Amino acid sequence: MTAALVPVASIDEPAIAPYANVRDKDLRRGEEGVFVAEGEVVVRVLVQRGRFRVRSLLVDERRVESLRDVIDALPDDAVVHTARRALLDRIVGYPIHRGILGLGERTNEAPDAVLAGGDLVVGLVGLTNHDNVGGIFRNAAAFGAKGVLLDPTTCDPLYRKAIRVSVGGALVVPFARCESDASMLDALARSGYTLFALTPSGDEPLEALRAPGRRALLLGTEGEGLPPAILERCRRVRIAMADTLDSLNVAVASGIALHESVR
Repeated sequence: MTAALVPVASIDEPAIAPYANVRDKDLRRGEEGVFVAEGEVVVRVLVQRGRFRVRSLLVDERRVESLRDVIDALPDDAVVHTARRALLDRIVGYPIHRGILGLGERTNEAPDAVLAGGDLVVGLVGLTNHDNVGGIFRNAAAFGAKGVLLDPTTCDPLYRKAIRVSVGGALVVPFARCESDASMLDALARSGYTLFALTPSGDEPLEALRAPGRRALLLGTEGEGLPPAILERCRRVRIAMADTLDSLNVAVASGIALHESVR
């Protein structure tokens, strides 16, 4: 058996309601237990990596054959909704140039479970920019980080824009949300991780991240940085820079630091 192909005739069909007005609903989908992935590259990751259950796809009818391998890889109970491009754009609320969306089901992983199997993880504190979070997940996937912990204020990695910027990295790297900054550090310490805080005021060079054993890289906002209470519990490392500027974009800085960690 393969996933069913179901043509969409009207924007009002209940079956495609999860895709309606994607931009307006994006921030509420977390409460519904689902998320939307957009574009062929990202949807391929969603389907082929199998970390999240795929409930359905919404596809431009002209792209069905070119996406046949993706459709064939879906679970039998998934549905592929097909529509003309003009109707697709009306459903979603903006022009879908990539011609494919996927609806995935969220999972809630515990911090200790995310930390159990790796020797390099990332902790995010106060990051509210989806581009930055997506970029960090892309870097985490590229350099083999085994998990990401989020504090309560960091934005959703499964927000559509964050997934797109991560090029599917947010669908690959396990993550868990912690109840507080302190509980994040406690979970890391409990699992035997050495805590490293990336900060312009660090008193150790970046090479310290090559230390043996389990390592956790803590990242904060570009303005205020990590809170003093976190810095006090961490080894503080810095990226050597010219005097022109005193900091980098946090996603860029994470890539440099993660690369150094695995050299």
